[in-house]
Amino acid sequence: MRIPALLATVAVTAATIAGGAAPAAADTVTSTVNLEAGTGLHHNSATVIYERVDGAVNSVKIISLQAFSGKPDCVWVEWNDPKDVGDGWTALNSEPPCHGGSMGETLNRIIKAPKDHQLKVRLAAYHDGGIEVIHKDLARL
Repeated sequence: MRIPALLATVAVTAATIAGGAAPAAADTVTSTVNLEAGTGLHHNSATVIYERVDGAVNSVKIISLQAFSGKPDCVWVEWNDPKDVGDGWTALNSEPPCHGGSMGETLNRIIKAPKDHQLKVRLAAYHDGGIEVIHKDLARL
């Protein structure tokens, strides 16, 4: 009776030690960028959560974003896309929150640029119905 119980204890202990000795999965480090622009009714903000793409030069994975607009504004979170032929900025959010609204999106979207092109994100607030940028904040990734 004692030998089977002893063998079972040894087996459980060995399995526990082996499990603890196994290499842990690498933790992915996420970073957060907080953006704010404007004051009073025009106060707009956004939070972008991202992580570096292992083994890739100048690439990040945008995990999620949260954006809040001021009462008279609409807000876009954009990145400086080197392939954009317009103003050089491409929207990350699918729709802008407007008139004091908020929105959150889980993106899991990889953005990348040539190694000499610094990746940046910006919060751009527009008057509803207009194309003029009234407030913006810019941050490097």
